[in-house]
Amino acid sequence: MTPYVLGLTGSIGMGKSTTAQMFRNEGVPVWDADAAVHALYAKGGAAVGPVGALCPQAVVDGAIDRARLKDWIAQDKTALRRLEAVVHPLVAADREAFIAGTGAPLVVLDVPLLLEGGISVDGVLVVTAPPDIQRTRVLARDDMTAEQLDMILSRQMPDAEKRARADFIIETVDMDSARAKVRDVIAELGGR
Repeated sequence: MTPYVLGLTGSIGMGKSTTAQMFRNEGVPVWDADAAVHALYAKGGAAVGPVGALCPQAVVDGAIDRARLKDWIAQDKTALRRLEAVVHPLVAADREAFIAGTGAPLVVLDVPLLLEGGISVDGVLVVTAPPDIQRTRVLARDDMTAEQLDMILSRQMPDAEKRARADFIIETVDMDSARAKVRDVIAELGGR
């Protein structure tokens, strides 16, 4: 059986990770794009060799040092495009192996840039929250400044546009309500 592939996305601070965990708690397999990249960059990861060929200084103790990678991207205008050409196929292969290996009728793909990246899914779920709640959540992080948040938001598709492209929308202001909506989505997709 081919599973229904539900893409889960939302801007920074909207509650995407929390919502993904709600699906896991309901027994739905969730593939996490960020975790997949971390695994590819870790010691022994499939991206270490190819990324190291592009940027040798980014490999430290057999793993990709993300800070060094960021520095390289900041200094070389072609770096991001070349990096993506190497990493995106590895991420796609990991994603496809996950989907094929679950045997589940419903699979969630947790992908921050789902709509920007053109990943093929059967349906799109966008998590959202009012801008003031989003800002409060993000600025509560130890490593985040208002300037960094503004820069990140300027690079992401606006929340309103994401919601307009969604098949399902879950607001994450009240977590009990969000959890109920997750259950509703699962039930709507055939009780999967």
